[in-house]
Amino acid sequence: MKHLLSRLGNNISILGTQWGDEGKGKLVDAISPHFDIICRSAGGANAGHTIYTKGKKFIFHLLPSGLLHKNTIGIIGNGCVISANDFLEEVKDLEDLGLNVKNRIKISFRAHLLFDYHKAIDAELENRKGKNKIGTTCRGIGPCYADKIARMGIRTEELLDKELLKEKLEKNCAFHAQNFNIKLNAEKEFEKIMAIREEIKPFLCDTRFLLRDAIKDNKKILFEGAQAHHLDIDHGTYPFVTSSNVSAGGICTGLGIPPRDISGIIGITKAFTTRVGSGPFPSELENELGEIIREKGGEYGSTTGRPRRCGWFDAIVVKNSVEINGIDSLNLTKLDVLTGLSELKIAVRYFLGDTELFSIPTTRKANANLRIEYETFPGWTENLENVKRFEDLPENAQNYVKAIEKLVACKVSVIGVGMDRENLIFR
Repeated sequence: MKHLLSRLGNNISILGTQWGDEGKGKLVDAISPHFDIICRSAGGANAGHTIYTKGKKFIFHLLPSGLLHKNTIGIIGNGCVISANDFLEEVKDLEDLGLNVKNRIKISFRAHLLFDYHKAIDAELENRKGKNKIGTTCRGIGPCYADKIARMGIRTEELLDKELLKEKLEKNCAFHAQNFNIKLNAEKEFEKIMAIREEIKPFLCDTRFLLRDAIKDNKKILFEGAQAHHLDIDHGTYPFVTSSNVSAGGICTGLGIPPRDISGIIGITKAFTTRVGSGPFPSELENELGEIIREKGGEYGSTTGRPRRCGWFDAIVVKNSVEINGIDSLNLTKLDVLTGLSELKIAVRYFLGDTELFSIPTTRKANANLRIEYETFPGWTENLENVKRFEDLPENAQNYVKAIEKLVACKVSVIGVGMDRENLIFR
């Protein structure tokens, strides 16, 4: 581990390379003791990072999962959206589990507040789409970002000005109630946020200056990604994406730091592929084998409990992420889930007619007619859970990992072989 961290430098980012749920939280947790500050730069409580340690299960949504370590500071940047009640509930849940996190969290003054009316709009929009639903978590993330872009959003700094906050809530609820023909109650929204206002205020600060000073003082900073590259609003499989920039560029805009201060990027990828919700999934296994992988891997959403769609590893998907984000190294997770399969496949090329494509097409028609070329590899039967060195993996497992490295043009430096934080192989 130390060799990997020293090679990548002081300020490292961890990003998902598929459609989320790759197991980012586990690596963040494993390396967090080596960092002073852990940051979230995009998204909201729609994220779900699950960590198993010493028989306990911790699920993080908005908070950086590196907070499991008692000396780390967690920062929620200006690029995030925050439901104040959900935030406090998550803090309380962690405190109840014995984690002292309350005094180690800072929220940007520029982060946007997410209200119940955003959740109501989210549910209404999803309902109106009928069979063309996006598969959103209905937690109000998209509508909150929509308010932000429409320049009618409410930032956390406005908790300091009660009159302005009330005025904005009244205007926004009136606007959206008329626009979406739904009932919204600005007075209840105001009363609800006022009831926790004093509890939230101590978390607020100008996090950009905090990070600027930390970088000047040579502190070590970990940027924890949410969702994944192919859910990025610009680079993902639009419109089946999240509502923010969860790729590498979002670190700079979502925290207010210059690109030169990101010294290295680790990409997280499962040894197979999963996706929650709707949207294109070229290598999906819509059969019994897909169900076997789902059950064996516990592939159900941390936030919603929804079953994840499962399929073969897709090298085109991951290579796109490596190239666009400038990923230096990969963490391959859940290799142990593939134990017992007689053969494994990797998607290596896409074709539409006679034309080769190098990324997932954007239209339904093109995806329906997409032809995929696979490479096949022999499986293994040995239990991987207690393996600590790459050389001790079964030969077929080693060859599978090496094939992935070659196909995506990036070194696999970390391999997950079990649920616990200890079940990691560092190469």
